[in-house]
Amino acid sequence: AEEVLGYDLLALCLQGPRAALQRTRHCQPAVFVASLAAVESLSHRQPDVSGGARRDGAGAPRGPRSPRPLCPQVLESCVAAAGFSVGEFAALVFAGAMDFAQALHAVKVRAEAMQEAAEAVPSGMLSVIGRPAANYKLACAEARQHCEALGVPDPVCQVSTYLFPDGRVIAGHLQALEYLQANARKYHFTRTKMLPVSGAFHTRLMEPAVEPLAEVLRDMDIQKPLICVYSNVDSKKYMHAEHIRKLLVKQVVSPVMWEQTMHSVYERRQGTEFPYTYEVGPGKQLGAILKKCNLKAWRQYKHVDVSEDEGEAED
Repeated sequence: AEEVLGYDLLALCLQGPRAALQRTRHCQPAVFVASLAAVESLSHRQPDVSGGARRDGAGAPRGPRSPRPLCPQVLESCVAAAGFSVGEFAALVFAGAMDFAQALHAVKVRAEAMQEAAEAVPSGMLSVIGRPAANYKLACAEARQHCEALGVPDPVCQVSTYLFPDGRVIAGHLQALEYLQANARKYHFTRTKMLPVSGAFHTRLMEPAVEPLAEVLRDMDIQKPLICVYSNVDSKKYMHAEHIRKLLVKQVVSPVMWEQTMHSVYERRQGTEFPYTYEVGPGKQLGAILKKCNLKAWRQYKHVDVSEDEGEAED
């Protein structure tokens, strides 16, 4: 990773400074690499791991233009994979569709372009939990009207992530998000929280990042995944290389359909057992989301953090 990125990612992850690690240009490569490292760790801890749906990216780095993963025992027992936002690149590497170094370069370009787009407009992301009566579409429309009254040209405010039932992330101009926080009760929001990110990701405010990513993906050797990988854009399986190129670019400016993806991954006949699920990489947020989307599937969930030792992983 250091060779591709031009800086010591491991030192940044272990020693910080935290403020630098949280910057989009560093955070996205860190999540990508840590997710792949976690699946390598899983391969060593549980070489006979049973089949599971791997969810925040899972990785098997491979050589240039080689489809052979380095963790075949994990890949062979896996039935599906999906990654949240940048984790989708890691999921595709794990599934044998991309080369590790090439994918990391694409993530680097994506992260730097998204950072630049974020810095161009005061914007952000607001985590929202609402009651069943919450009307997110109306709330966003009225927040945009508020921005227009303030003189904000062409304001953006929209749902950028579908997390779980009654859980959303709304992204857009800061004035719109501040309006929603101030009027949370009116829209039946029970909790709102600004996320520690630099911009309105997965909205059209990220359009300046589209072409840089599209250009690097055009030059990449991408192959059909060896297992099912689900797209954030439409919660459906990737079908072929051009499909991957198209949707990874579209993902930058489209909402993350994570709740819908969880339903797609775990759809099965009544009475059929759910697979083991491994969240590989930093944090357990996707496990918490899975619990809200599908309690039965969550009961077979485990988290693998690359920073844990083997004893901690067994707990």
